[in-house]
Amino acid sequence: MESFKPFLLHYGYWAVFGSILLEDFGLPLPGEALLIAGSILASQGDMHIVPLLLFAWSGAVAGDNIGYGIGRFAGRRIVLRYGRYVLITNRRMNYAENFFRNHGGAVVIAARFIEILRQLNGVIAGMARMEWRHFVFYNVIGAALWVGFWGLLVYELGGRAAGFLHLFNRLELLVILVLAVGAAFLAGYFLHRRGKSSPHEGV
Repeated sequence: MESFKPFLLHYGYWAVFGSILLEDFGLPLPGEALLIAGSILASQGDMHIVPLLLFAWSGAVAGDNIGYGIGRFAGRRIVLRYGRYVLITNRRMNYAENFFRNHGGAVVIAARFIEILRQLNGVIAGMARMEWRHFVFYNVIGAALWVGFWGLLVYELGGRAAGFLHLFNRLELLVILVLAVGAAFLAGYFLHRRGKSSPHEGV
C-alpha cells in the first residue's frame, strides 16, 4: 500500500476513478487496491473520504457500463481475440459466463467482491444480452456496496487496516460464500415479489 501513496497524492481522486474504471472492463489494474490505499490515506487526513467514495463509485459504474457495451456490441469472438492481451482468457470467460448463468442478475451485485467477475461482469452481462436498465440497477447497487464496504470500513479501521486485510485474505473464501448467499437471497426476494405482482395466466 505504501507504494501507492506517492501516486495517489500526485494524481488524487482521479487516480482512483481511472484505475477502477479501466479495471472494470478487463484491464489488469489495481483498482480495488487503490481504493483501499486511498481510504487509509483519508483516515490519516491526506485525502477526504466523501469525494474518494464518489469518485470510486462513479468509476465503478462507468467502467461496468463500458464493459457492458463491449460485450453487447463486440461479442465473444472479438472480446477473446483482443482480450488475451489484458488477461481475458477463454478459461476466465467460461468461468464468468457459467457463474452468471447460474446466479442471474444477482451476480452483478456479488461480482464486485469476486476477483475475475469484478473485471468481467459488465462484459458478460452485455454478451448475455441482459436488459440494460436491469444491469444498471444491479450495477449501481453493487458498486455502492463495494465502495462502501472497502472505503468506509478501511477508513474507520485506520491504522488497524493492515491487520484486517491480512485476516480478510485468510477468510476470503468464507466471505465470498456469505456474500454469494446474500446476493442469491436478495435475487430470490425480488423474483418472488415480481412473480406476485405479475398477472396470472388466463386472467
